[in-house]
Amino acid sequence: MHVTMFSSLLLLLCLTFPVFLLFFFFKTLKNPPLPPGPKGLPIVGNILQLDSSSLHMQLRELSKKYGPLFTLKLGLKQAIVVSSPKLATVVMKDHDRECCGRPRLLRQQKLSYNGLDLAFCPYTEYWREIRKLCVVHVLSSKRVSCFSSLRHFEVKQMIKKISMHASNSEVTNLSEVIVSLTSTIICRIALGRRYEEEGTERNKFYRLLSECETMMSSFFVSDYIPFMGWVDTLRGIHARLERTFKEMDNFYQEVIDEHIADSHKKTSEEEDIVDVLLQQKQHHSFSIDLTNDNIKAVIMNMIIGSTSTTTATAVGAMTELVKNSRIMKKVQEEVRSLSGEKAFLDEDDVQKFPYLKAVIKETLRLHPPGPLLIPRETRKKVIIDDYEIPAKTIIYVNGWAIHRDPEAWEDAEEFIPVRFLNSTVDLRGQDFCFIPFGAGRRMCPGLHMGLASLEVVFSNLLYSFDWELVEGTETNDTGSTGFPGLTHDKKNPFRVLAKCRN
Repeated sequence: MHVTMFSSLLLLLCLTFPVFLLFFFFKTLKNPPLPPGPKGLPIVGNILQLDSSSLHMQLRELSKKYGPLFTLKLGLKQAIVVSSPKLATVVMKDHDRECCGRPRLLRQQKLSYNGLDLAFCPYTEYWREIRKLCVVHVLSSKRVSCFSSLRHFEVKQMIKKISMHASNSEVTNLSEVIVSLTSTIICRIALGRRYEEEGTERNKFYRLLSECETMMSSFFVSDYIPFMGWVDTLRGIHARLERTFKEMDNFYQEVIDEHIADSHKKTSEEEDIVDVLLQQKQHHSFSIDLTNDNIKAVIMNMIIGSTSTTTATAVGAMTELVKNSRIMKKVQEEVRSLSGEKAFLDEDDVQKFPYLKAVIKETLRLHPPGPLLIPRETRKKVIIDDYEIPAKTIIYVNGWAIHRDPEAWEDAEEFIPVRFLNSTVDLRGQDFCFIPFGAGRRMCPGLHMGLASLEVVFSNLLYSFDWELVEGTETNDTGSTGFPGLTHDKKNPFRVLAKCRN
C-alpha cells in the first residue's frame, strides 16, 4: 500500500512539474528585478544550499559575494538578507512600518496559539495592545526591580553550588549551571514555580523546554513548499509538533489553574507574571479581552525567549574571558576593588562597573544570542537600496554580520571591551551597527529583564571565583542557529575549574 501511494505521488509530481516551471517562468517575467543572489534549483530554490548549523556565517559569506542586500529563494517564498548597518537602518527605521510583519511559519504559529504572543504575532491592532499591556504591566523597569530579591536568592544558590565544586576541585559544567539558574529565575518570575535540583517535575519541565526550543528552530517543508507538506508528515515532525504543543498547553493550564486557586493567598509582593496577567484578564484594562490562550502565548515568549538568550550571553562572556586573561584580570580588579568585602554583589553594585558593562556589550556584539533576528516580512511593496521589494517578502537581518562589519567596527573580529568605554553606541535600538535586541517596532521588549539577570549573574561569577579552562574544552564553538535561526548556544558544554577567591 505504501509503495502504491509513493508511486502515485511521484507520478503526480512528474505531471505537475512542467506546469510549475511555466508558472515561475511567467511570474519572473512580470516581476521587477530583485537584488542579486545565489542561483537555486527549481521549486526548492536555495533551501538545499543552506547549512542550518551555521546559517548566519554562511549568509555573511554570501553577502561578500552578492552585496549587503541579496536575495534567497526559499521554496515558493522570496527572501532578502540584510547585512550592513546602513540597510538595517532602512529596514528597521526608515521603512519600519512597511517591514514589521511576521512570516507565518507553522512551528511558530502553533506554539504561539496562532500568533497571540509578542514575538510572532503579525503587526495588527491586537499586537499593539498586547505589547502595550506587557510593556506597562509585565516588563517595565518597576516590575523588573520587584524581582531583584528573587534573582539575588537564585544567584546565591548558584554560588554555593560552584563553591562546592571548587572546594572539591571538581570540574564545573558552566553551561549546565547557568541554564539551570536562568530557567529557575524565569520560572519563578513568570510562573511562581521553582524546580528543585532533582525530581520528576524538574525533569519534565526541562524536557518540555528543550523540546519546545527544538521545534522552534526546526525546518518544515510546508512553510516554503506548501504542496509538499506530506514530507513533514512522513518525517514525523508534524506529529512531534502537535505532541509538543499539547504537552506545553497542559503545562500552562496547570500553572493557570494553580494561580487561580491560590490567588487569595498572595500579597502584591509575592505576585508573579501569571498573577499580573490574570488580573488584567479580570479587570479588562485594555481593549482586548484576554483569554487563557493569550496568557499562555505570552508565557511561552517569556520562557523560551529568556532562558536560552541569557545563558548564551553569559557563557559567551566567560568563554571570551578565559581566552583573554588580561581582560579577565582587568574586569575582576574592577569588580573586586569597588566592592569592598561584601559576600555578594547586588544590582545596585553593578552600576558602579563600567568595564564589566563594556565586557557584556562586547560579548553581545561578537556573540549575539540571536545571530539572525527573528524574520520580518514586508507588509506592502517597498523600495530598499533602489530595489522594489514585493509584499510578503521575508527579511532576514543578519545581526551577527552587522556586528562584525569592518566599516562600522575597528578590529571587528577581536574581543575589545574598551571600545564601549566612553562610547555613545548603545544596545537600545538606536545604533544600527549594534542590534543584539533588534530595533524598531519589533525590538525585544524584554531587554530590561534580560540584562538585569545577566548582569547580576556575570558580576558574581567574576567576583566570587577565579577561573581556569579545562584542557580539551572547545572555546571556538560556533554554536547552532537552526533554520532560520533563533538563539546561538554552544554545541558543546563549557567546562571550567573554579577557585574560590582568597
